[in-house]
Amino acid sequence: MRCPYCGHLDTQVKDSRPSEDHAAIRRRRLCPGCGERFTTFERVQLRDLMVVKKNGQRAPFDRDKLAGSITMALRKRPVDMERVEHLVTDIQRRLENSGESEVSSSVIGEMVMAGLADLDQVAYVRFASVYRNFREAKDFEEFIGRLAGDGGETGPGDDA
Repeated sequence: MRCPYCGHLDTQVKDSRPSEDHAAIRRRRLCPGCGERFTTFERVQLRDLMVVKKNGQRAPFDRDKLAGSITMALRKRPVDMERVEHLVTDIQRRLENSGESEVSSSVIGEMVMAGLADLDQVAYVRFASVYRNFREAKDFEEFIGRLAGDGGETGPGDDA
């Protein structure tokens, strides 16, 4: 494993243990070149997934990109990073277990939306605003009105 600090090619594993959800092995490493320590995660990859984007382009599934999108929606929200990691792992496993080698970006987006709805409502609305391309305040009002309607409350435009 290459050291992310100095680029040394031969790092030493100092400690290995399973992650909280047992979906990965967490390894603490030491670089003999610069003495820095860092953590890596080893995961099972069942199949190579390709993401089919809305414009038809195909790109390899990128777990880090998925985690980054979720983390951005959760920015400054009181959600533990372990829960984020668990959501990312759950989505990746469901995609790999689907039996498909290609998955549309909209399927991934809907999985993220469902996961964020359970984690944090503010992050859910943030992600939805980008994913569903909200253009004006009215789009937020309608979306939040539907959310309130799902929770048993009356939303804007609903007859009670």
